[in-house]
Amino acid sequence: MGLPQIDANFSYQNNLSQRVSLLPAAAFDNTTSVINTVEEFFGIQATGTPIAPQGYIPVVFGTKQNLGATATLTQLIFDGSYLFALQGVKSLLSFNENLNEKTNLEVRKQVIEAYANVLVADEYIAITKNNIANLEKNLFEATKVYENGLIEQQAIQQLEITLLDEKTQLSNAQRSFNIAKQLLNLTLGIRVDKNVVLTNTLEGLTSENISLALLDNTLKIEKNLDYKLAENLTTQRYIELKLEQSQGMPSLNGFINYGASGFGNQFDFFSSNQDWYQSSAFGITLNVPVFSSGLRNARNQQAKIALDQAKTDFDQTIQRVKLDFEKAKSNYQYSLERFQNTEKNLVLARSIEHKSQVKFKEGLATSFDLRQAQSQLFNIQQQHLSAMVEIINAKADMETVLNTPNLRMSVEDIKNKY
Repeated sequence: MGLPQIDANFSYQNNLSQRVSLLPAAAFDNTTSVINTVEEFFGIQATGTPIAPQGYIPVVFGTKQNLGATATLTQLIFDGSYLFALQGVKSLLSFNENLNEKTNLEVRKQVIEAYANVLVADEYIAITKNNIANLEKNLFEATKVYENGLIEQQAIQQLEITLLDEKTQLSNAQRSFNIAKQLLNLTLGIRVDKNVVLTNTLEGLTSENISLALLDNTLKIEKNLDYKLAENLTTQRYIELKLEQSQGMPSLNGFINYGASGFGNQFDFFSSNQDWYQSSAFGITLNVPVFSSGLRNARNQQAKIALDQAKTDFDQTIQRVKLDFEKAKSNYQYSLERFQNTEKNLVLARSIEHKSQVKFKEGLATSFDLRQAQSQLFNIQQQHLSAMVEIINAKADMETVLNTPNLRMSVEDIKNKY
């Protein structure tokens, strides 16, 4: 079970002051042995009893220096937690892949939104400049008419108010455009002062994101990344519970080692006369958990609670993903309808504004009527730009829920990239 592990150990010890042991002096007295030998050899009998010496004799065991090396191979034969740990690693790898894919989708959506904001700001500048040019032309013509005494000064003032408003809007739009470009650069991960050339127009990007077929898609919830991540979490909590339960199972390990040791009072272990004493052992170790003072049971209960909570969160995620899909689909459909309405309204507003200009020149409409028609046109122009951005963002939201396009990377690809 698992791969064998090999460890090497090297040790050197220099006893600067060797430990002294005291042994009874009587242990080294051989008087009695000598008397017994003489009695036996000569056939005589001793007349007295020898007296054993008193006190202790200091002795030193071992050498002052020793050097040794040992290599040990261990092999796990059985451990219930090992199997669940492997399952946990597989689940964690899957979680990392799903999390990376979700991050890629979220970054994609942020880039789309930032890109669309730059385009809409650029388009709004162009529209506002065109409005200012038309207003300046109207003001010039109205001034000539006023100089001939055919209209009142109030009409000129109304046109000047409208022109000043548009110039203010242009200045704000230009600042917003610069900020939007910097935000796009920041989202792309490049310097905010770096020049980025946009290859799309707002109208072209809007046309690319109009897809009635997308509304016919059905939710395949098992492809949704929030669903996958919640499923990963539930699986991990289940494995953690099994891992805790396996802590009560016995484990069996085998080992074999080989070593050599050298001894001496001087550091001459690398000389040819050095003696090396070899040793080797083989065995198995069985570890049986017996009593943990209730700690194992407490951990099991905690793991069960965590698993129940993960299951509850998983069920809630399923319902939330379904709701997110319906919401994204509704928003996308609404953005398409709003875009179509603003296109029609824009045509009508232009027609009304043009007719009001003609009537104003002919003296059939007041400056208030013309200002109202122009303000209505400018407002619908903004609504039309907003509707185009809504289409782009709503489609990106729906694709994120559906997990399209496929931006998944394997763990190996992630490692190579980062």
